Amino acid sequence: MTTGYPSAHSRPGSRSTNRAGGERRSLRRIAGIQVVFLLIFIALIVRLVTLDVLNHSFWAKSSVAQFRSTLTTKALRAGIYDRNGLTIAVSRPTALVLADNFQIKDPLKEARALSPLVHIPVEKLRAMLSTHNGYVPVTHSLNLDQGRHIASLNFHGIVVQNSSMRSYPQGTIAQSLIGGLDSQGLGNAGIELASNSTLAGQNGVSRLFVTPSGVAIPGETATVIKKAVAGTGLELTIDSSLQYVTEQNLAQAINSTHAVSGVAIVMDVKTGEILANASLVNTRVNPGVLGKIPTWQKNIGVGGVQASINNLAFTSAYEPGSVFKVVTFSAALAQGTINANTPFTVPGHIVVGTRKFHDAEAHGTLHLTATQILAQSSNIGTYLVGKTIGKNAILAAVQRFGFGLPTGLAFPGETRGLVVNAANYYASDNVALPIGQVDAVPPIQVLDAYNAIANGGVFVSPKLVRGYVYPNGSMKSTPKSAKRRVLSASVDQTMIQMLEQVVLAGTGSNAIIPGYLVAGKTGTATIPTPGKDTLLAHAYNATFVGFAPANHPVLSMIVIVQRPQTTIFGGAVAAPVFKAVMGYALRHYGIPSSGVSQKPLTGKTNISSDVT
Repeated sequence: MTTGYPSAHSRPGSRSTNRAGGERRSLRRIAGIQVVFLLIFIALIVRLVTLDVLNHSFWAKSSVAQFRSTLTTKALRAGIYDRNGLTIAVSRPTALVLADNFQIKDPLKEARALSPLVHIPVEKLRAMLSTHNGYVPVTHSLNLDQGRHIASLNFHGIVVQNSSMRSYPQGTIAQSLIGGLDSQGLGNAGIELASNSTLAGQNGVSRLFVTPSGVAIPGETATVIKKAVAGTGLELTIDSSLQYVTEQNLAQAINSTHAVSGVAIVMDVKTGEILANASLVNTRVNPGVLGKIPTWQKNIGVGGVQASINNLAFTSAYEPGSVFKVVTFSAALAQGTINANTPFTVPGHIVVGTRKFHDAEAHGTLHLTATQILAQSSNIGTYLVGKTIGKNAILAAVQRFGFGLPTGLAFPGETRGLVVNAANYYASDNVALPIGQVDAVPPIQVLDAYNAIANGGVFVSPKLVRGYVYPNGSMKSTPKSAKRRVLSASVDQTMIQMLEQVVLAGTGSNAIIPGYLVAGKTGTATIPTPGKDTLLAHAYNATFVGFAPANHPVLSMIVIVQRPQTTIFGGAVAAPVFKAVMGYALRHYGIPSSGVSQKPLTGKTNISSDVT
């Protein structure tokens, strides 16, 4: 019986057909796998070509860099010298010994062997070699021969590099001026900071092969890529012997009067060269609301007096008080509204705007000449002199003398001061400005003004660097200071004669130097409370500024003692320092005597009359 469907026996070739289809599928899979492997192989070939041919240079450098260390070779910092060639700051080459204590297996054993070579006790050295941080400076005070000897012994984990050490052979002398270095060997204050790039020179570059952990391979020497270039030294205008005398006399005044701080500057009248510059702080007194003044933490040999870190002669501003009155008088002389003998009627007090002004000592109506007003430091009289010319002439004189302008020293932290102008001028400033109460200026600017008077009416910019000392020993002088005329010769001569009377018959008699004519001015200035429209109680700045010999000026000087306690007056505190230092300087430089015996005139003014 048939069913209409073929039987299995009736389908010839069915098995062979299935077998053929399976083989074709297997071949396709194998072909696919081969294509995948081929693509992978091509990708690998491309990558290898990229790495080995196209990027060969990059990877070659990278592989070398893993074992090569680039080292900076510090240039030898140049020296600083005074005007006579005396060394003030110097760097000497040294060996820096470093420890990679991860590489040290037996700290005690290595410490015993290394101790006599680095001059460090065994136990202290063992502790240094045991601290696992990978970088421990052991010492940097060895000379180069000692360093080379240690390197030749191949101590495990010990590396020796060339370094240098800065020293100051004159101790604390001129420290506020010179400054110092930070932990990286860079200037952090004073001349060291101001001239850092000049002194530091140019660092060199060397390469050294090291282990993967960064330790130098024993016996491997560094390859110099770029030689270090030593710095250029500085010859300053400072005279170290005069600097010492200035610091000691100022320190004694600060200590004996229990003052907070003090500044003194001596200048060459003709050149503007600063021969001495002292900035000192009394660490034994409470500075009060004005805050503590940072110091170098080294006593200079007088009580607790230390050099300030910031040089107050350039970086601090104060209301100068009566020493500022020369601006008013010189401006009036220049305008022709007064002469030395112009008479004035001076009342006991005046009210201008909302403020009442008076002289330091109560008095009735006085009849004084312009010279007597300056000698007696009358505040009311000075206002009357200023009134003859008005605010614009006084403001112009302030700028003409350099107040509120850069000095050109470019000393770190130097301030221009704060001076009023026409836009922020108040009615009361008609009195306050002429007597030195409104403007706040740095001491150097006050000295600059008096130095201009001493220099025949020609302003000369101050100067601290005389020349550059090159590594080969040669020297190049710096350019001469810029000059400009601020007073005519005739006005200037009158101003000098009036300032002589301040010393002879006024508040500056304690500045008289036997055998020499002295011209100058005292000041006892009140101190404003920071951020308030009030004055600090029992707080004054005592100042004397002047020059000698008055008949042929050679040296000018300013002395400021901040907040003295036992006596406050510029004529009593600052003038004696001027006398001692200027007297020494005149003899030190062999300045001929004025040929006169200068003594205080009878009936001289009380030194307490210059308070503003």
